[in-house]
Amino acid sequence: MRVKKISLALTAAAAAVVVAGCAGGTKTAAVQPAVASAPTSSSPAAPTTTTTKAPPPSTSTTTAPPSTSTAPRTTAPKTTVKPAANPSVPCSITDGACVDISAKKAWLLSGGKIVYGPVPVTTGRRGHATPTGTFHVLYKQRMHYSKEFDNAPMPYSVFFYPGDAFHTGSLSVPSHGCVHLSSSASQKFFATLSVGDPVQVVP
Repeated sequence: MRVKKISLALTAAAAAVVVAGCAGGTKTAAVQPAVASAPTSSSPAAPTTTTTKAPPPSTSTTTAPPSTSTAPRTTAPKTTVKPAANPSVPCSITDGACVDISAKKAWLLSGGKIVYGPVPVTTGRRGHATPTGTFHVLYKQRMHYSKEFDNAPMPYSVFFYPGDAFHTGSLSVPSHGCVHLSSSASQKFFATLSVGDPVQVVP
């Protein structure tokens, strides 16, 4: 009988432990250390959360390439804006008149293309050199008379520098600074060039 009572008491105690184990709460952690190690095994889930935080920096790295792709857009317009000069003429302008003193030639240009010329020219003599550089048409006069040189006629004058102009003149005798053209060429220059148009004279 005693043995039966002892075994019944042990069975009841074991049942109480099982009930306490399924109840949960703080007692569960105290009774079963294996359950305490379970949370530690669930803590590897925290590094997974850290791994989830790692992709956002890689997303911010993805934002960097757009700024790099913006840089080429800035350089592209620069190439487009700058027009190329015509390699057939010694001037860098693309519109207006070009004069080459050493070659004794002149051209009319439009949009980088030669629209007239080359035509022969005579430029300034020693002590009265034709100015070199880039200028603009100042004014035009169909029949100008030079007050400085005894009212000498200067038909179809296109002034690009104070006192100096394209006009009909001798192609064998040097000028006093003007650019002499034949009669037909001076008429063409007069008809084509407008006030403000570029004129480039190279040595």
